[in-house]
Amino acid sequence: MEKQSEIIEDNHIKRYGANTTSTANATVLQEELAWLSTVLQTRLELHFQQETLYDSIDELVPPIVVGKEGSYANFINKHKLNFEERLLLILALVPHIKPEVLDILLTKNKDYDRRFSEFGGLILEGHLGLVPTAETAMFLLAGDDLQKRLLYQALVSQDFIAIRHGMINMPQSKGNAPLLSGIWMIANEYVASMVTGIPYQAIYSPDFPAQRLHTRLSWQDLIVSRSTARSLQEIRDWLMHGQTVLETLELRKRLKPGYKSLFYGPPGTGKSMAAALLGKSTGMQVYKIDLSMTVSKYIGETEKNLAKVFDQAQQHNWILFFDEADSLFGQRTQVSSANDRYGNQEIGYLLQRIEDFPGVVLLASNLKDNIDEAFTRRFQSMIEFKMPGVEERYHLWQQSFAKKLPLDDKTDLWKIAENYNISGGLMMNVIRKCTLQAVTNEKTKISQQNLETAIRQELQKEGVILS
Repeated sequence: MEKQSEIIEDNHIKRYGANTTSTANATVLQEELAWLSTVLQTRLELHFQQETLYDSIDELVPPIVVGKEGSYANFINKHKLNFEERLLLILALVPHIKPEVLDILLTKNKDYDRRFSEFGGLILEGHLGLVPTAETAMFLLAGDDLQKRLLYQALVSQDFIAIRHGMINMPQSKGNAPLLSGIWMIANEYVASMVTGIPYQAIYSPDFPAQRLHTRLSWQDLIVSRSTARSLQEIRDWLMHGQTVLETLELRKRLKPGYKSLFYGPPGTGKSMAAALLGKSTGMQVYKIDLSMTVSKYIGETEKNLAKVFDQAQQHNWILFFDEADSLFGQRTQVSSANDRYGNQEIGYLLQRIEDFPGVVLLASNLKDNIDEAFTRRFQSMIEFKMPGVEERYHLWQQSFAKKLPLDDKTDLWKIAENYNISGGLMMNVIRKCTLQAVTNEKTKISQQNLETAIRQELQKEGVILS
């Protein structure tokens, strides 16, 4: 049985990635939870004037985290959280990891046969425990001391770093409810980063119309003109050294933070790939905005849908990539109806958000002329992605076939490049088609005939008539 237990534990570690760092994080969290429990018990004893070992919760020294490993300790140390801030942070996390800690606040007031209003907290559908509110946070910090409540008012409404970083949504009350009745809890998407150290990644949804852009390729795989390559290098330089220009050289007063660039050119010429490579080469996440989900038929919804994306991007230093941007940032319509007027207002809002965004925004369009001139003046660069020439097409073909299923040596690849003026994106469709056919027919090489047949099929699909 002991051996079997070891095997199960081994498999568990392999599956879930347990390591010394996660173990250290669990230890830190366990100590922090024990500290919160003691503070909470002491606060109640002081509040009800019961016998207690302490005159104030300030006497309860928090656990030492300096030198400790794990994402939770790292967050505390990085932001130099003080006593009050650490209490607020663990209180916001406790519903996710040990909700029973707050069961003590479910005690009823016997005089009124209901819970004590000063404890705050909510009971939500689907959750048996108490979910803390900003009132709970205030009670923990100040009890019934009005002077302290006034002192901590800003901390629990706007100044706390977890609020500023979007980890705790700004406590908002429903309707005319008091200010502190909003939920005080770490947002679901941040729990993993606090508990396991997994970096935060936004989840694509109707409320968050953006998805992470990845690539397994490298700069060597991007075949573009020299001028395009130089312009992309300028964006990389800004990503790497922009803060030096603004802060160290003290040019923030004269230069706006951030960098806006327009990528324009036909489909399949590498615009999305270039955006993904800029993120990959600088260690930054790139999020592609799904404009089909963003542009809502309901007045005002576009602003609402994009506001969250911009806020998250600013907090996490993401690169934003608007594909097919002309559908959203194109020429504004003549105002002939209320909808036209509101539509133009929404476009104006988006132009302003992009202009004020302190990070990098990339917009892709098939045609440069489709973008409103009022917006193009705000770009730091406008980069053309041209259809590849013969030599560029030749190199793209050369690097595209699988090594284990190559092109037949007899194939005149230069002639293929000369005869068919197609984009890199279309080439990938051709490679998929002819490689699949070769595998299905158990071939060891791809013939020129099969390659040309696949090219013609793709061009016909695009509506190109071949002689």
